[in-house]
Amino acid sequence: MALIDKLLLGNLRFRETDFTPNIDYYRDLAGSQHPSTLWIGCSDSRLQTGHITQARAGELFIQRNIGNIVPVHDWNFATVLEYAVVHLKVKDVVICGHSNCGAIRALDKESSDAYIPLWLNNARDAMTRIDAKIKPPETVLEKEERYKLIELENVRLQIEHLLTYPLLKKAVDEKRVEVHGLYYDLGTGVLSRVA
Repeated sequence: MALIDKLLLGNLRFRETDFTPNIDYYRDLAGSQHPSTLWIGCSDSRLQTGHITQARAGELFIQRNIGNIVPVHDWNFATVLEYAVVHLKVKDVVICGHSNCGAIRALDKESSDAYIPLWLNNARDAMTRIDAKIKPPETVLEKEERYKLIELENVRLQIEHLLTYPLLKKAVDEKRVEVHGLYYDLGTGVLSRVA
């Protein structure tokens, strides 16, 4: 079966098992959205945000990109943030990292790509911070632990970036919005807080 046919068949099943039985809910959503959370996550295909959180349609306003990055001074990101905070009046902003993140692993590699290395510069400080704290890894297990530490530090770093946006900093200071760091383990399915 061709991929597009599989997607269309999946949509038919969705309409039969979820949309039609909950038609009133979806009709209300068609008129307006009132998500409570802005979710900033990675574009990784293994992460289906609504699926791993059991969030229903309309509950999360989602921004996804390679490496769950909050770029500083980025118009695309700034418009998402402004719309979420000012117009949708979200109460929570989540930055969610994950295990086995290709973006984090790419920080160690030379690349001839035109755009990806520039984008990943937004996460480079996470690697620098961790490498300054630990000894160079020697075993496969130590290398995997290093990547996990960088993935977690990247969530913290992106929260720092998030707070450079004045409209969000003001909303946080006024206690209208809370910011949360989360981490999803692909191997266990566990979503946990990042302190």
